[in-house]
Amino acid sequence: MSSKTDELTTLLAPVVEGLGLGLELQGIEFVPSRAHGLLRLYIDVADGSRMVTIDDCEAVSREASGVLDVNDPIASAYTLEVSSPGLDRLLFTPAQAMRFAGQQARVSLALPQDGRRRVQGTLLRMDGDLLVLGLADGSEFSVAFGNIDKARLVPDYAALGLAPDAPKAPRPRRKRGEAAPKNPGTP
Repeated sequence: MSSKTDELTTLLAPVVEGLGLGLELQGIEFVPSRAHGLLRLYIDVADGSRMVTIDDCEAVSREASGVLDVNDPIASAYTLEVSSPGLDRLLFTPAQAMRFAGQQARVSLALPQDGRRRVQGTLLRMDGDLLVLGLADGSEFSVAFGNIDKARLVPDYAALGLAPDAPKAPRPRRKRGEAAPKNPGTP
């Protein structure tokens, strides 16, 4: 995390938790821009007992906006977004990564390691400050959590029943004026 996201997390985590809705701040993405930046807060239900609702996002947005207006930690114009983590959630901390141990993750590295900037594998464990991923070839890849630019779950849409249906076979084309083939057994 950058020092700005650390500062914003310190400022906004108590706001999210203080709403009394059972929410917690999972992480923050801040994309600065000279013209118009983006501040995105990811919230989740702390005990996992329910899904984040639009009302939750609105409540957090209202409260966070007020705190940001008073404290003014961002000098330029920006848009505030509040979001649930989603199925392909970002992993901001080692604890979040281990909460999803056994699942697939795609990791982008801040600095290349072993000739790689991106790696995808199964979240296995934390060894100290190293995140260990199991790769498809059966090997393991260890990366310092501090060298991770972005880590995101890779949902198994088929297992969730959300995969699109298989594409249908194309219908044979007919030449202009050609009659459609008759079904066998029909008069």
